[in-house]
Amino acid sequence: MLLLLLLLLPTQGDGRAQRSSGQKKNGSCVCPVDSSLWMFPAVKYEAVLQQVETCEGSLNALQEQVTLSSQFLPRFQALVENLTARLEPHQYLRNRGVYADLSLRLLGQELTQLEADVGDVHSQLNNTQTRKLSKEVGRLRKDVGRMQMLDTVNIQTVKERLRYLKNNAESCKSIPKDFRSQSSHCLKGLITSISEPVMTKVNPFGKTYISGSWGKQAQMDSEEQRNSYWVQPLLSGHKWGNSLRVYQSYADFMQSDKYKDFTFAPSYSHTHSIEGPSAVLYGEALYYNCYSSADVCRYDLKSNTVHRVTLPGNGVGYNNKFPYCYYACRDNSDVDIEADETGLWALYATVGNHGNLVVSRLVWDSEAQTINVTQTWETRQFKKAVSNAFMVCGVLYATRYVDDYHEEVFYAFDTSTGKEDNSLALPLEKVAKGVASLSYNPIDKQIYMYNDGYLLAYQTHF
Repeated sequence: MLLLLLLLLPTQGDGRAQRSSGQKKNGSCVCPVDSSLWMFPAVKYEAVLQQVETCEGSLNALQEQVTLSSQFLPRFQALVENLTARLEPHQYLRNRGVYADLSLRLLGQELTQLEADVGDVHSQLNNTQTRKLSKEVGRLRKDVGRMQMLDTVNIQTVKERLRYLKNNAESCKSIPKDFRSQSSHCLKGLITSISEPVMTKVNPFGKTYISGSWGKQAQMDSEEQRNSYWVQPLLSGHKWGNSLRVYQSYADFMQSDKYKDFTFAPSYSHTHSIEGPSAVLYGEALYYNCYSSADVCRYDLKSNTVHRVTLPGNGVGYNNKFPYCYYACRDNSDVDIEADETGLWALYATVGNHGNLVVSRLVWDSEAQTINVTQTWETRQFKKAVSNAFMVCGVLYATRYVDDYHEEVFYAFDTSTGKEDNSLALPLEKVAKGVASLSYNPIDKQIYMYNDGYLLAYQTHF
């Protein structure tokens, strides 16, 4: 500090020695000297000292601003990058004509808070970094605003109308207009109630096998297997299986007696093995989701042969892409095969339908020995928001988790009209938390549940 003051103080004169004439006086040489030339400039010193103190205060304030910038700017920059990254999927979905409005609103709320925070910092610092950050936030706000202003009102309306017309066209393809008259109870409309479990039994393979399918043979005009019961456990990792057990009667099933085991693949990872709790026994054949594929397999119990067909749709989910979830996901439950009064169905989801449930009707051509997909409907029900589903009279019913001992049927989609109903509230009691599969049987009008190693049956009422 002293050195700085000395440097700031101006020097007096031109730096040369002072000359003065001397006189001899009393034997001495006396010279007059002007000492004012070397007087300390106290007034100027105080002025310079004040300048130094002012400068020091400015430096301290600048240091605080630099510290503030180093603390807040990286955090705000990270927030901007995070919001930008999160906006990209919405931008992609907007380009495809759909996005989640709720997610976009939540993003807008976070952006509003960020704008306020950045504005406060910019008002304090107002430097290059804060100006750049403010511009980035402004651009982000414009992008969100543009997406909100260009909401898919027209596009979504057209897409929804197109989906509705497409579903109506599918309904008119080949199902007879009076197909419901084949079963009088189908004319009564939707299911009105479901009973308490009328049968509860531990899986004959052991309750440690928590995933699989079971039920009564579902083909109404099948004579040979009309009264047979079957169990198909997923013995490998609760995801894959290659065997089927069939009982010829209800009494045999309850006593775990007089059964026959079928093996339709040499290993759990064979192309003909089963993936997920998806099976249904329909006549002399077991239908199920083929291993690691978007295919439906048909295993013939008599000929021991397997035929398959690929499900239609853009990006059909399999390998745990679109499983049943709601509360907890059931591994590899992407493709679900069901049966009802009208025949066989495949329930699944596709990327093209944004993960919502898709319903396809399956028909076996015995002459050509092929499985055919004759019709496909697209619903608006997100598959991962469903715990399981089944078909009755051409109507898709979906369930959701309520608690460890209750499920609820909450949704229905009628393939004959293309109409949906989200107002259902039909309770289903259970004895364990997880539901691996639900299958309706048109012969006895019962619903069969594979409930974490327990086998339950319910009576439906119309």
